[in-house]
Amino acid sequence: MDSFELNKIFGALCFTLLVYLGVQNLGDILFHTEPADPQAYVVEGVIEEGAVAVAAVVEEVVPIAELLQTASIEKGMKTAKKCISCHSFEAGGANKIGPALWGIVDREVGAGAGFKYSEALAGLSGQWDYEALNGFLENPKKYAVGTNMAFAGLRKANDRANIIAYLDSLK
Repeated sequence: MDSFELNKIFGALCFTLLVYLGVQNLGDILFHTEPADPQAYVVEGVIEEGAVAVAAVVEEVVPIAELLQTASIEKGMKTAKKCISCHSFEAGGANKIGPALWGIVDREVGAGAGFKYSEALAGLSGQWDYEALNGFLENPKKYAVGTNMAFAGLRKANDRANIIAYLDSLK
């Protein structure tokens, strides 16, 4: 192979690099993009890692028992629609990806008939009382570390109270 052939190969590589950089810069010139507004859409239950809160709104912690006094079963039914793909709510309903939730209030944790719970939930003791349901619905992965439940949780205490009131009505 002589030097002329090597020059052609080197020239082809340089031309390819030049075309690549030209197309990339041309795309930047033609299509100006702006970074996304971080406040454009807040995903409920997701906490940004490394984020610094500029003005944090501190939600006053109200005991769930007080919120249940004004909770709405109808609003709880609407909120529970988020859960229908994984849970059934009717009497004698079949287990889906998650256990059937009929009569869940005051049931033993991890004791749903015919459902194989994750080790995280099976290892918990106690009953699904209002406080336990509130803690679990707020952040399932934090309440039962290692749970298979993929739901991020309900941030708003009123939403949790409404859904707990709805679940309590299923007896």
